[in-house]
Amino acid sequence: MKNRGYYGNYGGAYLPEILISTFDELERAFETARDDPSFRQEYADLMASYSCRPTPLTFAENLTNLFGGAKIYIKREDLNHTGAHKANNVMGQGLLVKRMGKKRVIAETGAGQHGVATATMAAKFGFDCTIYMGEVDVMRQRPNVFWMEQLGAAVVPVTDGTRILKDAINEAFRDWVTNMETTHYVLGTACGPHPFPAMVSWFQSIIGMEARDQILKIEGKLPKRVYACVGGGSNAMGLFSGFMDDPVELVGVEAGGRGIDSGMHASRLCSRDASPGIAQGYKTYFLQNSDGQMKETHSIAAGLDYVGVSPILSHMHEKGKARFESATDKEVVEALKLTMQKEGIIPALESAHAFARAFLEVPSLSKDDVVIINQSGRGDKDIFTVADAFDDPKWKQFIIGKAKEYATPGNCSGVPIGN
Repeated sequence: MKNRGYYGNYGGAYLPEILISTFDELERAFETARDDPSFRQEYADLMASYSCRPTPLTFAENLTNLFGGAKIYIKREDLNHTGAHKANNVMGQGLLVKRMGKKRVIAETGAGQHGVATATMAAKFGFDCTIYMGEVDVMRQRPNVFWMEQLGAAVVPVTDGTRILKDAINEAFRDWVTNMETTHYVLGTACGPHPFPAMVSWFQSIIGMEARDQILKIEGKLPKRVYACVGGGSNAMGLFSGFMDDPVELVGVEAGGRGIDSGMHASRLCSRDASPGIAQGYKTYFLQNSDGQMKETHSIAAGLDYVGVSPILSHMHEKGKARFESATDKEVVEALKLTMQKEGIIPALESAHAFARAFLEVPSLSKDDVVIINQSGRGDKDIFTVADAFDDPKWKQFIIGKAKEYATPGNCSGVPIGN
């Protein structure tokens, strides 16, 4: 263990001896780059020219009128390249990989957006790329798997454990241990051993800095509250970073799944099912039993079912710097449907958790107040899950029809007859 990278009682770098030199190298590279104005400029230029930043802050006029309370603004990370906030961190780490002279990147992914972003970065910079993804997530996020593979990445389904995000992280670490000289692990969220929580948060802070400048220009004042969904915590840290020193309430929304009382959820900071522990190289709140064994998690959103949470957010939770709530699968689906029908905007299921909580609270605020919801990603990746949740008969008929085409006798190619 190295006594660094702590946020109060959380964080650190609990590492096997074999990985210490690799983390030392990464920490030095990050700290040198962070303090180098030329690196910061290179990163800003890349995000502007390649990733469409700054992303807009959209006034949700119809939703504002519907709820009759505070003005609702949406920070549009869905318009960032690859469709989510993930590119902010991935492109920054890609520049670090170039500095370190490594030729291969690996990553874990749950919802697939981090995997797509990593595969995109690898294609741009010419790196070999391997993505680890839980087998359950491979099945429910097939569109993202397709794009990762077309971008040139090798996607490895992980069949260990519960076959979701935490298991993909474990497998990525196993790979890294045997390939440290040539490989960098592009961890996708503000978790893991130091310096990952600090590094990912720093790259993602571009969200909050933009949002703060934008709302001041539009409204001439700071928001009353800002809302972000919380899985590992990267998009929440990104938004919150812009308002840390302001009198703004920071609200993180975790996956309530089928309800906190059901035990089938992924709420670490707003339930009694989690406790401090050490796993995957760092200390934070984990959903674990009294013996320290990790519990099964559930969320309709593949990117929110992680068993742990950023140590920075754990510290903020204990210090009262941020408030954490949850939204159930049912509330999330309704919020997604409402946002689509009222604003013509399709949030990812992860992002829709933040919308769901905001919709509950906005009516009680003054019309003079302003809130910002971080739309961390776009919802087209969730088409299979959402169509199933909506119980859409036309979609079901489409799937049945496609299945019959692929099952046509003699069609050994796997391509529908007639195409």
